Amino acid sequence: MAKNRSLIKIVGTLDDLTFYKGKEGYIVRTKGGVSKNRIKSDPAFARTRENGAEFGHSARMGKLLRRSVIGLIEDAKDGRMTSRLTQVMARVKNEDLTSARGERNVATGLATATGKQELKGFDFNSGAPLDSVLLTDYSLDTATGEIELVDFLPIQHIAVPQGTTHLALRSGFLNLDFATEIKDLELSPVTNLALNSPVTTVTLTPAGVPTGTGNELFFLKVAFFQEMNGIQYPLNNGAYNALQLVEVL
Repeated sequence: MAKNRSLIKIVGTLDDLTFYKGKEGYIVRTKGGVSKNRIKSDPAFARTRENGAEFGHSARMGKLLRRSVIGLIEDAKDGRMTSRLTQVMARVKNEDLTSARGERNVATGLATATGKQELKGFDFNSGAPLDSVLLTDYSLDTATGEIELVDFLPIQHIAVPQGTTHLALRSGFLNLDFATEIKDLELSPVTNLALNSPVTTVTLTPAGVPTGTGNELFFLKVAFFQEMNGIQYPLNNGAYNALQLVEVL
């Protein structure tokens, strides 16, 4: 690596030289690195291939989960949600203690209590963790996916962003087989409440019990709205909305 002290500052590649701007000024270095063909075939890079295969699997399983609940997360996510979920899936995969290196997988990892615990509690919007938004307890019936909030008082039990006039709560019950990638999602109707609503019991019951032999995943979402002239608009395009995977079975 060398510094480029020429009057002409180049950024890019020229023949076997790469020019770029770093903290110390304009830098030039020769092109290098290991060829893709060597990585794919050389025994010296066996660990690299195994790590790459498992990383790709973790990313694909995160994508599978995201697409399974796309209707819930489209307005309740942050800019790093994809990478954060991939990291969680990688930790779940690490709980696969039976498969060969390079073949460890999320489905096997989720068969363990520790693997389930890694995924449980994942917040799709790190800027609005459910535990910081919802300030009261709720119960979950894992047989039906029903979530109930007893004696719920919005103004007291929700950390409300400025400008909120209404909020909406919804639950989701997903059966997802990470081995076959077969999925089935059931959602509850949306419960919409004015911020100044009196004490009430909120019951969020999914339309049915999803079918399948995969893992059962349960979701709870809180979304915020501002009413103007009788129309409710998403508050700040959903930046304050919370969505958490509250249980994994």
